[in-house]
Amino acid sequence: MTDHALAENTTEFDYRNLDAPPYSWPATPKSKLTPSGAEATLPEDIAEFQKTLRDFAVNVVRPIGIELDRLSPEEVIAKDSRFWEFRQKYLELGVTIEALSQMPPREAALLFGILFEELGYGDAGLAISVGAGILPQWLSAKFGRADLLEEFPDTMLGCWGITEPDHGSDMLDPSLSAAQPGGKYGRPNIVADLRGDDIILNGQKAAWVSNGVIADVCILYCAADSGNGPDPQNGCVLVFPMTLPGISRGKPLDKMGQRALNQGEIFFDNVRLPRKYLLAGPEDYQRAVYCIHAEANALMGATFTGLAQAAADMALDYAHERIAGGTQIINHQSVKSRLFHMFRKVEASRAITRRGLDYNNDPETAVPSLCAAMFSKTTGTQNSFEVCSDALQIFGGNGLTKEYPMEKMLRDARASLIEDGCNEVLAIKGGSYLIDDEKLGK
Repeated sequence: MTDHALAENTTEFDYRNLDAPPYSWPATPKSKLTPSGAEATLPEDIAEFQKTLRDFAVNVVRPIGIELDRLSPEEVIAKDSRFWEFRQKYLELGVTIEALSQMPPREAALLFGILFEELGYGDAGLAISVGAGILPQWLSAKFGRADLLEEFPDTMLGCWGITEPDHGSDMLDPSLSAAQPGGKYGRPNIVADLRGDDIILNGQKAAWVSNGVIADVCILYCAADSGNGPDPQNGCVLVFPMTLPGISRGKPLDKMGQRALNQGEIFFDNVRLPRKYLLAGPEDYQRAVYCIHAEANALMGATFTGLAQAAADMALDYAHERIAGGTQIINHQSVKSRLFHMFRKVEASRAITRRGLDYNNDPETAVPSLCAAMFSKTTGTQNSFEVCSDALQIFGGNGLTKEYPMEKMLRDARASLIEDGCNEVLAIKGGSYLIDDEKLGK
């Protein structure tokens, strides 16, 4: 048979399996990310709540945060301030410790992460106010103290008193794992005297206590004196109302970023506390520091993932509007490259934060990983600062003006590299958790 005859009798082979998903794609495939990036399908109730949170972030949190940013610290907390409007509307969302505790732990962790991503999307300072505001109740629940939860409901605004004037991040390191060899942290600024029937507090906490000037309830971490002098390594944790005699507060702190977040000193002058307010004694102090720090660092990672997402979204929108070089700047290669890396960093921050929260709330995890929470905080905050800086660069000169929110967002992100333990100290302390004592021969 000739070649020509063979060709005439050959049926063309169709190699395509049209049931395979790629054949339903456009001929030139392209996909859009969801409002929170490469987000797989969420449980229906969480997905709906995320929509509510995004609307809350954009229409309530962000405009109030921008307004508060331009006020003095005293005006931010005044009775007629919109801070209190924000606070009331947040409470109306119904996110309570009781509601979270009734959810499956890993589902609650997912909701917790999304909550602070969306609050951070609106305003980082107000998000941190919410985070610090729930810590007394959150830790009371962790330690099984139903009596404290009953006395201090979610409607009471909390603060976390740990940072001290001469110590800062040192207070997060009672195990001394981040201390310079041979170094000493020195005498603490506040000591709880545990020797009597009541606990006596004397000293002060630093100006960086979030909600410190306005809080209703405090969770206080401090050195303890059980009879051998002040011991910062075996201190105590107390949860108590801020109306006790002998408690006074300093001026609200005037600072560069997160100006919507009230911060200020707290002073204790022979404050007498009943023993019922003792959450953790010296034998449990390092457990309590570890526990709250793992929670707070995860909260920071989520919040500043949200801030970075907001900055990236705004920059992307602006790049479609702004014309330079005769075209919308989104068409310039340098802008496309910059935006790609901004969104990549947001995705990395979200992934590491969600993964750490999931691991630390898995019932099969014997001890949560503070190291994983530190991954979240350091990655989320560093990426947020870089993304906000790149977003401002895309806005150009407009980004430097208060007409646009970029300069505020950059200031808010910059503060995050220091708060809740500066990133350099966290890296040292986090590295210590990677040490395998068996490999050291111990």
